[in-house]
Amino acid sequence: MAGKGGVGKTTVGATIGIAAVRAGLRTELVELEGRSHLAAPFGVPQLSYEPTELPVPGASAKLTGRRITPDDALSEYLTSHGFSFVMSRLARSSAVELVATTAPGIRDLVTLGKIRSIEQAGETDLIVVDAPAAGHAVTFLRSASGMAATAPSGPVRAQADEALEMLSDPARCQVMLVSLPEETPVTELIETAFALEDEVGVQLGPIVVNSVWPNIPGLEAEAKSQQARLTGPARNRRDAAVYRLARLARERSEMQRLSDELPLSQIRLPFLFVTEMDLAALGSLADAFVSNDVVAQASQP
Repeated sequence: MAGKGGVGKTTVGATIGIAAVRAGLRTELVELEGRSHLAAPFGVPQLSYEPTELPVPGASAKLTGRRITPDDALSEYLTSHGFSFVMSRLARSSAVELVATTAPGIRDLVTLGKIRSIEQAGETDLIVVDAPAAGHAVTFLRSASGMAATAPSGPVRAQADEALEMLSDPARCQVMLVSLPEETPVTELIETAFALEDEVGVQLGPIVVNSVWPNIPGLEAEAKSQQARLTGPARNRRDAAVYRLARLARERSEMQRLSDELPLSQIRLPFLFVTEMDLAALGSLADAFVSNDVVAQASQP
């Protein structure tokens, strides 16, 4: 999952995880950076580097979550390649940061390597990665090609080649971009999509348009109400209908622009009028995610 910050990538990732385990797919949610928000709706205070089981009522498969940091991934990489003694010295001298600084891209590469190792372990059917915000996401995914170009041989080159093999195989890796139906997020998503295709070569999956306001029957009639001297609740209803119709028109316009610029299907998730994104709310979004009606909207303005 990738997209501009604030578009609900984490929520969408958790939604996909719930939908997947309900369908019987062993699924792991992976958080890469920022504050830990992924686990909160599941009643888990924080994710760690090791997998944590996340409760999903009615699921027919297990959902787990973990948080991968570059430092943990680098430490594991060095230890697994026989450098545990060196690693202990680096840790004591605070030189892990130096290793990452002297080899730009190594942090992202070892993180990709950890994701690949989870895939290769065969204990999950689906891995959902909550990637960094759009700009960093491109850099993150581009790290493998950058390290392959600078390392002619050795373990780093092997790690880069294995990551590139995973990224370029659509059966193993696809990027789902997330946007709000608003001008700035849509514009940034379009730019990110072209950058990913041109610079990374990864296949793009359906676009998730998050927080789409649902239409309400009768809005047009309410907005056109011409009762004389509207006051109080009647005027409030008319003003609310006018506002909502205008917002819906803007959303449709942006979703149409997205369709015109990117020939990808869209999955549209409804805006939930809730104060807290809890497990029940995520369950409602998971229902919408797999709904045929929602998927069918992808070809409509």
